[in-house]
Amino acid sequence: METQLDPTKDDLPLMANTSYMLVKHYVLDLDVDFKTKVIEGSIVLFFETGSQYRETSSAGEECCQSQFDETCKMRASEPCHIPMINVSTCSSKTEYNDFAVSGKEEEATSDENSNHSNNEQASGISSSKDRCDIENHGNKDFLLVLDCCDLSVLKVEEVDVAAVSGIEKFTRSAKLTSVSKELENLRNLIVRELVTLPADRWKEQLYYFTHCSQAPGCGELLFSSGTWSLEIRKSGIQTPADFPHAIRIWYKTKPEGRSVTWTIDQSGRPCVYTMGSPINNRALFPCQEPPIALSTWQASVRTAAGFVVLMSGENSAEPVQLQEGKLSWYYYVSMPMPASTFTIAVGCWQEVKQQSFKQTAALETNTEFSLPSSQTDFRWHEEICGHVEYPCRFQNPAARLQAVIPYRVFAPWCLMESCEEYLLQLIPQCLSAAYATLGTHPFSRLDVLIVPSNFSSLGMASPHIIFLSQSVLPGGSHLCGTRLCHEIAHAWFGLAIGARDWTEEWISEGFATFLEDIFWARAQQQLSHDEIKGQRELKALLRWRRLRDEVQNSEEELQVLRPKKESTGELSESGASVVKYGLKAEKIFMQVHYLKGYFLLRSLARTIGEVSYLASLRKFVVKFHGQLVLSQ
Repeated sequence: METQLDPTKDDLPLMANTSYMLVKHYVLDLDVDFKTKVIEGSIVLFFETGSQYRETSSAGEECCQSQFDETCKMRASEPCHIPMINVSTCSSKTEYNDFAVSGKEEEATSDENSNHSNNEQASGISSSKDRCDIENHGNKDFLLVLDCCDLSVLKVEEVDVAAVSGIEKFTRSAKLTSVSKELENLRNLIVRELVTLPADRWKEQLYYFTHCSQAPGCGELLFSSGTWSLEIRKSGIQTPADFPHAIRIWYKTKPEGRSVTWTIDQSGRPCVYTMGSPINNRALFPCQEPPIALSTWQASVRTAAGFVVLMSGENSAEPVQLQEGKLSWYYYVSMPMPASTFTIAVGCWQEVKQQSFKQTAALETNTEFSLPSSQTDFRWHEEICGHVEYPCRFQNPAARLQAVIPYRVFAPWCLMESCEEYLLQLIPQCLSAAYATLGTHPFSRLDVLIVPSNFSSLGMASPHIIFLSQSVLPGGSHLCGTRLCHEIAHAWFGLAIGARDWTEEWISEGFATFLEDIFWARAQQQLSHDEIKGQRELKALLRWRRLRDEVQNSEEELQVLRPKKESTGELSESGASVVKYGLKAEKIFMQVHYLKGYFLLRSLARTIGEVSYLASLRKFVVKFHGQLVLSQ
């Protein structure tokens, strides 16, 4: 049985054993049903062996090449339901939109015959202590542990990636060991080669991720669900290196699941969206929640016609009609990020379009935000990135010159006029101001959505998408602009640069609060220097009063920027950890991490001078984008 956590405790458990196996890519294939308030489908996870076991793989490379060739011939001769597309001749548009949304036609439907335990039963496999002691108890099967709650898991199976046509290209340089393990080793070798492809082959990688995710299953895996986790094992497999590195999980969410909220928008139409839950996305899909589990993802989402699917994805998805009354939407990302940053919103959103004269005015405004000559050096200075390999915008000359990334605005029908009046005009100004301050935009595009009235915050930033509360609209350009600047700042601090330990949320929120003033000052070109200074001093005073009141009226333990102190960033041997006070109810209403972080950074800027301090931040962004950091 998994280590039982007291539900009255305030800490959020991160159960995934990331030290043994690490998710590198997710492929989600989902249906959204507003009648039952359920999201149902499958997710395929592609793994690499974790740092604890990376060198112990028994899929060795020291034996007979002829065995490999025979295996490849055997697999290639089997029927495969995936239509093959010539990677070299496809345009990227058809290659990664048209084929990736095709299908569910051959999904397995035998879930009701599964003899595995269901989601309501307590796990009866092993404790987390046993999990961490695999080497000393070699007779026990290895347990893969994923973060999961409020999900009905129907079936877990190994995916036969070796059945994909053309996949043998990833096996030609390797060799197998024992004949009995040929196919198991072959599948894991294919996944290993696929997840380690260099960044300049990301389109090919995405292509094969899609086709591998549609490959047939080749054996069901044993699983058991606990309060906070999903535990998976394969009988007789005792090490992570031998465990299947591509698995498919069939599941459905529950209407009461805490990762998404089902509600109606301001126009009375049904919708569902990820609302920034304290438990993150584990009630939306089984995943590895620890920040260290940086992964890419792609998702095909089907819903009834009339609904629009927005998601954290690099592409501006266009719907594909599958049948009458049914549409499919496809998104992907190629920059590895924590699974907690995945965001989805499905509703009858309307895209807010600019009038042509406003578009012209916005474009004219954009040209005024080029970097001052004294700041151009950081933009052109070529540095080798310190992150894991991915197609990085900081290495792309065109991206480095892009002051305003492509953007769209969505809202319920009844709020479109308000959005057109303020929001549309502010976005290019705020994006340009952010670029002038920090340089290259980490993400290639931006959607902004006005979310339903039950949203508990003023805004939330995720990769490629920002949620804004309707409350910012009546406040005119100032409230709307400052909040927009805050969320745009998270593209750099919070997303491109993340906290290695979630308890250090000030790294995200303190920087965003500090930078929103810098961005907004630059966006308001019509104001004088003295007016900007007065505005910022007034905001500092209001923040000081808010911080003082909060310190006087909240528990002292919730006011600490590093609640885990010297153990900040530490993990157990398996990679599991807890987010201290992550489930504390009153914590979501507190601003102390925003405000203490803001005043710390404001003090540093005033000590060394704002110009020098912002220059140091630009260097910090260039050095640490795509990475996780601690306060030190």
